[in-house]
Amino acid sequence: MSETITFGTDGWRDLIAENFTFPNVRRVAAAIARYILSTYGDARPVIIGHDTRFLARDFALTSIHILRDAGLKTLLVDRDAPTPVVAFSALHPPAAADGRLPGSAGAVMITASHNPPQYCGIKYIPDYAGPATKEITDRIVGELGSIGGGLPLGAEEGEIFDPAPAYKAAIARYLDMDRIARAGLSVAYDAMHATGRGYTDGLLKEAGCRVTTLRDTVDPLFGGAMPEPAPRFLGGLISTVTAGKMALGLANDGDADRFGVVGEDGHCYTPNQVIALLARHLHKNRHMNGAIVRTVATTHLLDRLAAAYGLPLRETPVGFKWVGAVMRAEPVLIGGEESGGLSVLGHIPEKDGVLADLLVAEMIAFEGKPLGQIWADLVTEIGFEPATRRLDLHLEAEAKQALMDHLKQRTPTSVAGFKVTDRNTTDGVKLLLEDGSWLLARPSGTEPIVRVYLEAPDAATLGHLEGAAQELVERATMPAAAR
Repeated sequence: MSETITFGTDGWRDLIAENFTFPNVRRVAAAIARYILSTYGDARPVIIGHDTRFLARDFALTSIHILRDAGLKTLLVDRDAPTPVVAFSALHPPAAADGRLPGSAGAVMITASHNPPQYCGIKYIPDYAGPATKEITDRIVGELGSIGGGLPLGAEEGEIFDPAPAYKAAIARYLDMDRIARAGLSVAYDAMHATGRGYTDGLLKEAGCRVTTLRDTVDPLFGGAMPEPAPRFLGGLISTVTAGKMALGLANDGDADRFGVVGEDGHCYTPNQVIALLARHLHKNRHMNGAIVRTVATTHLLDRLAAAYGLPLRETPVGFKWVGAVMRAEPVLIGGEESGGLSVLGHIPEKDGVLADLLVAEMIAFEGKPLGQIWADLVTEIGFEPATRRLDLHLEAEAKQALMDHLKQRTPTSVAGFKVTDRNTTDGVKLLLEDGSWLLARPSGTEPIVRVYLEAPDAATLGHLEGAAQELVERATMPAAAR
């Protein structure tokens, strides 16, 4: 029943024991095996990784059994590992026993990223070390229809390797570790009981920072919360930074592909802000150039930075796979999305929360200023400090369709008193307003939710825009006779 397995923007995620079960994992692994054999053959190893979730390693071992039964070689991480580390290993697999470097056939990662603890997931990462494109996931899903029961039962480890040394060495080469060391930063790191422990805080210590690590034990329940580096889950990190008068607080999500950043005053910086700050840092302090890439839901502050620096600006649909595709096609200074993922020029085309955190520390070391002052400098330089918000509206399928049809077929001429100057249908429907504000309505492909993204030049205008957006949704989804 392949219809019960749905691949979203970054793989398949589902509730453990309800639909994320060993039989379904075996089916997905068998579909991935078919894709690998038809694309790479059987000579290259497949990297296998997992996070700290309940049964995650067992699901990984089950996947290995299916892959090896299909005639494929596998290399299993020695412990839970961040998704960017597993992706890096797919691009730079360990040498064979005879010293050959055959390349990999990609990686299988067991993770539900930042989702609640009752979820697990699985995704395939091709050998280019970025998210699988829609073409690839469509081929994998297409194989599911012909895979029924009768798959071999069992679990096995196969060959095990430690991905940390190679990855950490590459990150250390990328960063100016000496400059960070000279800054003598005091940093708190929240591992959120997940895969970033030993990676982010370990690299910070190697760079000479004084590090206080929080929640660095494995807990499949993540302390009873979501492993998401959002302000509501970072209370301990915030209080540690402020009480200890530290320069910086950092965090990662469940598989460490997302970042969390807390300033010296306890302020949590949004992903939109961090992406903009690091774009400025890489161009100003590291003298790097390339396109700035953002998803359609990400701040237009990046557009203004690109214009100020004379750099190309690329817009993609939501999902880092689209950002990664641009990174593989042209030099990209930074690519990011408002949900908390980014990558940079010279690194893998996959979001990496470990590197993002380290780059924030490097930026403070270069600037010699608190994070709050660096943000103020950016705002002064660009002359724009946007206010942003996201609304998650629960709408069933009929209401979702009514809203999207309304926005496409009866696009309003004004919203919140501002003229609509353009309509963008790259992903959902985005309305651009004359004052620089915008709103984007994008239906989830897997949940009864429409996400409405809002950006305005200031908080007051954002409030008006939010009210107007809610009225627009109510009007579009009410019965025709009531309009």
